[in-house]
Amino acid sequence: MGKKVWYNAASKIVKIIFVEIFMRSDQIKKGVVRMPNRSLLYATGISPKDLDKPFIGIASSFTDLVPGHIAMRDLERYIERGVASGGGVPFIFGAPAVCDGIAMGHSGMHYSLGSREIIADLIETVANAHMLDGLVLLSNCDKVTPGMLMAAARLNIPAVVVTAGAMMTGTYEKKRRSMVRDTFESVGQFKAGKITETQLSELEMATCPGAGACQGMYTANTMACLTETMGMSLIGCATALAVSSKKKRIAYESGIKIVELVKEDVKSRDILILNAFKNAITVDMALGGSTNTVLHLIAIANEVGIKLPLELFDEISKKTPQIACLEPAGDNYMEDLDNAGGIPAILFAVQKKIGSSKTVTGLDIVEIAKSSKILDEDVIRASNPYKSEGGIAFLRGNIAPDGCVVKQAAVSEKMKVFSGRSRVFDSEDDAMKAILDNKIISGDVVVIRYEGPAGGPGMREMLSPTSALRGMGLSNSVALITDGRFSGGTRGPCIGHISPEAAAGGAIAAINDGDTININIPNRTLNVALTDEEIKTRIANIEKPEPKIKTGYMARYARLVQSADSGAILK
Repeated sequence: MGKKVWYNAASKIVKIIFVEIFMRSDQIKKGVVRMPNRSLLYATGISPKDLDKPFIGIASSFTDLVPGHIAMRDLERYIERGVASGGGVPFIFGAPAVCDGIAMGHSGMHYSLGSREIIADLIETVANAHMLDGLVLLSNCDKVTPGMLMAAARLNIPAVVVTAGAMMTGTYEKKRRSMVRDTFESVGQFKAGKITETQLSELEMATCPGAGACQGMYTANTMACLTETMGMSLIGCATALAVSSKKKRIAYESGIKIVELVKEDVKSRDILILNAFKNAITVDMALGGSTNTVLHLIAIANEVGIKLPLELFDEISKKTPQIACLEPAGDNYMEDLDNAGGIPAILFAVQKKIGSSKTVTGLDIVEIAKSSKILDEDVIRASNPYKSEGGIAFLRGNIAPDGCVVKQAAVSEKMKVFSGRSRVFDSEDDAMKAILDNKIISGDVVVIRYEGPAGGPGMREMLSPTSALRGMGLSNSVALITDGRFSGGTRGPCIGHISPEAAAGGAIAAINDGDTININIPNRTLNVALTDEEIKTRIANIEKPEPKIKTGYMARYARLVQSADSGAILK
């Protein structure tokens, strides 16, 4: 046995012995002075023998309100069984979940991004108050997964993430159907007279057939893919469908694995290193993922003290071809990606672009990449990419000196360079009314401002207006820019996260109706045809608007939240 191998083996044994003697949870269960604590623990039904085992928290975001989370009761059981089989004591506690699709298009969407911080704080609170030894984080929809990963990074204790899986596609008129294209975009099609009211009603019944996150490469599924890439989930977790037995087995094995990680003292920050984030960005670009992941990766990295500038994202995007094309950009779905080999197959295809990083499996991510294969080259096109660059591009200019993002994978070639006249709205609601009233015409650039992290507050997603434009046949002649953000389901020339935002005195606040806006995605620029002096003069004469929400959590959030280019973190 070589010296290095012997040293690693010896270190592992010492760690296991140390953890078995000194567990975090001993602070609430060992010693004479902890007799009252033990009495309360016994009230939960555990036995004295359980005091010698690791205490594992299962942070479950189960709710009857969110389709992506309604199947979690079963997964909780399988995780519990795994923890018990591995020699740990499982304790389930709750975390909230917001369905962005249900919250979309009304005041409820203010609360979606803000829920990410609540989830992180809640998990930190429960895990530290009860001195849990490890965590299984049961997540799925958009802000829950990043919130849970932020907590794992902040706590720096052993953790495994189980994402609950994607929804199966629906079927209508012999075609597979998905939530965004066949509901949000159908509203625009109906307003344009392209489908009947009967078809609209039948589509809304057929599109979402059961449990799971929305079927395409939207935010929830993109985050699941990046979580597996970063090494925080077991192999295959990201793409296993919500209703599959495969997902239940992964849940069970995750319960066993967390006890192993506790005994080996493998903490979250051992896994969430710079290479893990770079690998995640690479896979994000290869998949053509949601623009929201930029906010989330920056925020998660911030918890471990790593800075991810937008320049890093763009650098990786420029050298990473897009090798998968799922809804909304393409016609494949998560079930197709799973059948094609899932994230291991994507890693196999981009293995020359990824760096060494630990995973919760015990394998290095490079080992996983090398040992995998592509099972369907029509879905994962390693040798014949869909696009030569990654799915997301990052623009700068006098409208967005601190940057903005666009899902270029979902923009037609015709619209990648576009100049148009601005139509300015100070809220999503006003813009949506104008769109549905047929007041937006070819050649317009819809500007939606005061919807940023602080101005929104909460940086609302703009899926309703972007989908309406698409459904009305305007996505190849009208662009949209905003200091808010977009759903992972957005298609067309839609540019978001404009920084600084209007509420912070950003240049987007200076745009007037009729100004010429120039978009050049290949050159990474976004500009309004105004001089710096004109922008400065206009901003100086703007009367700062009243906050949209003056009480409660979102009022506090607005005072603390930072700009989009910093991940919309709280300080």
